[in-house]
Amino acid sequence: MSEALKKVEIFTDGACSGNPGPGGWAAILRYGAHEMEISGSMPQTTNNRMEVFALISALGKLKTRCDVTVYSDSAYLVNAFNEHWIDNWQRRGWKNSEGKPVENQDLWRLLLLTIQRKGHAVKFIKVKGHADHPENNRCDAMARDAIKQYLSYNPDLGDPDHMQVSHAAE
Repeated sequence: MSEALKKVEIFTDGACSGNPGPGGWAAILRYGAHEMEISGSMPQTTNNRMEVFALISALGKLKTRCDVTVYSDSAYLVNAFNEHWIDNWQRRGWKNSEGKPVENQDLWRLLLLTIQRKGHAVKFIKVKGHADHPENNRCDAMARDAIKQYLSYNPDLGDPDHMQVSHAAE
């Protein structure tokens, strides 16, 4: 008899001020009526790295094996799983279809390890970014705030009130 897994929803977003540049990531984890918001920043990164890192960070918060539904506006993140890019990358020794090393493979490998180590069942749903999705909008605001906070501590890297934010391709 298989165990009944807790059903968890994770909403993620990542952003960068410049691409590359200071980046922010955010996630909302929801289990029933319980919610947790997490976010953070990195100094010199890309929007795609922030999208993947947001999910790694969220999955890292789960203490037990879960049935996870991930909602993201990042085609990069969602398609890596739904279009089986990640399977193809692994089969080709972490090379893309052009035979070049897969970008961000350090994070892809960490994401896979995080999923496999706990045995999570994960499915991915693409949401339209900057639309009427309240959790995606909240994650976007938290990721932007994380960048602003980082820049406020590092004023030599830019003005937090005049940053140009990049997002992953939708």
